[in-house]
Amino acid sequence: MEGPAPGTLCPCLRYQDAPAAIDWLERAFGFRRGLVVPDGAGGIAHAELHLDGAGLVMLGSVRPDDFGQSPGQLGNVTGSLYVRTADADAAHARAVGAGAVVVRPLENTDYGSRAFSVRDPEGHVWSFGTYWPAPAGDTM
Repeated sequence: MEGPAPGTLCPCLRYQDAPAAIDWLERAFGFRRGLVVPDGAGGIAHAELHLDGAGLVMLGSVRPDDFGQSPGQLGNVTGSLYVRTADADAAHARAVGAGAVVVRPLENTDYGSRAFSVRDPEGHVWSFGTYWPAPAGDTM
């Protein structure tokens, strides 16, 4: 079997302007395009964006018959994504340079991470940090 192990999580997001979101996520966070399927109406039916060492995100355009909406449609964020990085300072500089709105500044945390959080142009919150939780059942 190719690809990630069974049980690997893959977040899925909806964007009102998915083509613009793909371009922005590449610039701001370093994602690389995988499969991108246009929907024939100027949007994206399905896209896969890969991030070295962190897996991938699937996304598509918001559709009225779909279960997914963007935070902008809902008026608030309903969740966020965390990306482990070896260099939070470089990730922060790249995201801010691409216009990400900082919602939590780059800082050292009480639990040993260097981390920050930003909002993408459609309201999804992305956190980047050097922390990685212990495997289930392990204690600190």
